Amino acid sequence: MFEYYDNLLDEEKEELTELIKNLYSQTFILERKFDKKSERYQLNKLYRICERHYEFLREYFKIADIDLIENRQYGIMALRTQTQQGDKLSRLTTMFLLLLKLIFDEQMNTVSNSIQVYTTLDEIYDKLLLFRLWANKTISPTELRKTITVLKKYQVIEVMEDNWELDGTTRLIIYPTVSLILNGQSIQGLVEQYQENEEEDSDEQLPSTDEDVPEQLALYK
Repeated sequence: MFEYYDNLLDEEKEELTELIKNLYSQTFILERKFDKKSERYQLNKLYRICERHYEFLREYFKIADIDLIENRQYGIMALRTQTQQGDKLSRLTTMFLLLLKLIFDEQMNTVSNSIQVYTTLDEIYDKLLLFRLWANKTISPTELRKTITVLKKYQVIEVMEDNWELDGTTRLIIYPTVSLILNGQSIQGLVEQYQENEEEDSDEQLPSTDEDVPEQLALYK
């Protein structure tokens, strides 16, 4: 494995180092990301690097009992492990994650030829009320900003405006990574669970992956 690495050019080694740091930091690498300057989706250089060295990277992460998964349907590279716990998310962040998945599925069911999904904070607020997930509570600007920052870090959303003045009209892109974290079958049960416990203030462990609570999808700090 390391013979392969030793035979790379210095520039390729630097690219691999950057890629590995990004995977550990954000768990996901997207094939296309929204570029605010052009207001279009652009190819992600790191994804191409990951494709080019995929077999080497798979062996590299296996040393730490981590799988490198490629989802070609959505154009995502992801780290997955059964032995490490994911990050703790705040209750608000968990609520947002559930609702972003619901919105993603709704739009995908109506526009099957596109994976470009958009929403606004107002739409998320409306669903918080509809599903009684944040009843009789206000969301502080600090709490909201922390939630948006975490979801951006893990490539779940992108804020389309540059100024980051978050209000109801703020537009968000929902990346398909949300479908690797939560699947459709698990959503209804999780929403009902949080409805029953809406008065609790404790942090919630991020549910992860393709079944209700199966193998842990590690979200690295």
